[in-house]
Amino acid sequence: MLIDIALESIQGLLSFFKKYREIGFSKALEDAKEIALEMDIHPEFRTKRKIKRRRQFDEGADDASIASQSAEESFRVNYFLQVVDQAIVSLTRRFEQYQGYEKTFGFLFTSDRLRSMDDKSLLVACVNLEDALKSGGHKDIDGAEFFYELIFIQDLVKKSMGPVDILEILMKRPFYPNAIIAYRILLAIPVTVATTERSFSKLKLLKSYLCSTMTQERLNGLATIALENDVLEKINYEDVIEDFISRNTRRMTLFHRE
Repeated sequence: MLIDIALESIQGLLSFFKKYREIGFSKALEDAKEIALEMDIHPEFRTKRKIKRRRQFDEGADDASIASQSAEESFRVNYFLQVVDQAIVSLTRRFEQYQGYEKTFGFLFTSDRLRSMDDKSLLVACVNLEDALKSGGHKDIDGAEFFYELIFIQDLVKKSMGPVDILEILMKRPFYPNAIIAYRILLAIPVTVATTERSFSKLKLLKSYLCSTMTQERLNGLATIALENDVLEKINYEDVIEDFISRNTRRMTLFHRE
């Protein structure tokens, strides 16, 4: 998935969850009741025994209303709204990150956006991209050269194209080095970090508080094995054992003697 498509999808999800927060509880409650009936569970909220106590002098009307909430309302406030709000916050944070990418790389998303830019705005976008891809004294592209390359590319891409199609055309014409680097970086930006999150989840299983004295080399090896288990299944263990034995003369003597 490309970043511009991810932006549209996340914006749509944000709109859905904001609307769902206001009107979705009754529908979610109906669905939950149907699931409960299929599981032979009586679809009702458990009511806690109300403890009567005297109202203190510093308690207001709001405190009294909170104490007298129904079980259904309490579930809506303390569970449903919190889950939906957490989803909205997470999506908003991700949306802001992608908006930052759009400000930097947005003019490269499609050929239509690239052709619609005048020379002045295109030059500003190229200089901004050069600054974004600069680290210390090293820079990945030259903004001025990139600008002149895009002037020619605007005439080269006549029909509506995405960054993948544009890069395929440029790879056949290696005299656009800055443009090739910029498009490769754009297409290498990850839309999701689910793989990285799974890596950290796996790391917690490998190095827990019960096994916290593991060396870095062993930890890296176990993490690689756990994450690349599909590659591990294709390895011939006999070849690995033979290679291990062949690295030591004493091992070769012992194993061949057996």
